[in-house]
Amino acid sequence: MPTRDQVDAVVFDYGGVLTTPLSAATGSWLRADGIDPDGFATLMRDWLGRDAEPGNPIHRLETGELEVAEFERRFAARLVSTTGSPVAAEGVLGRLFAGMKPSDEMTQLVRDLRKHGLRIGLLSNSWGNDYPHEMLAELCDVVVISGEVGLRKPDEPIYRLLLERLDLPAQRVAFVDDFTANVRAAQKIGMHGIRHLDPASTRAELAELLGEDL
Repeated sequence: MPTRDQVDAVVFDYGGVLTTPLSAATGSWLRADGIDPDGFATLMRDWLGRDAEPGNPIHRLETGELEVAEFERRFAARLVSTTGSPVAAEGVLGRLFAGMKPSDEMTQLVRDLRKHGLRIGLLSNSWGNDYPHEMLAELCDVVVISGEVGLRKPDEPIYRLLLERLDLPAQRVAFVDDFTANVRAAQKIGMHGIRHLDPASTRAELAELLGEDL
């Protein structure tokens, strides 16, 4: 079991980890916009699943290659409404993420980790999100956002860039993400990986990893 002196930094994903659950925000949007949930789930598998085609619109959005407006057009064209009407493309991402807010519990966890001397990082795949930059500047020592660096999780180069900016070896960094593929990619290069399910379980796993009471 790793000990506290082996871990100097904890890195978090943003959406769904430092925020309220993505599932809640997505569910609210599906109902409000009248989107067929099964069709949306199929599209997410096609563009984000294990067998997703490389270079699809989500991948290109996350690396900043595809403008938000163009992604919204392609995204809306693939969605199916429950009424049969076309899905309004303009602002669809804003509507999707409207219910996603910073998590008070996770913000407190980050503050508690900082009090224990841990450095904090953010590693996030961006969908054109408007990040709370002032809050992140206060909480994080290093911020890596996919669209700003032209790289994305779970590809190895973005993790290497993160470690370079932290100036730490992989084994001294813990990484918390809600997507299994992203956690496994971090573990593959030697980082300690934690799959985020909820604030309480993530706090407990970090406490065990660090050998600290959090």
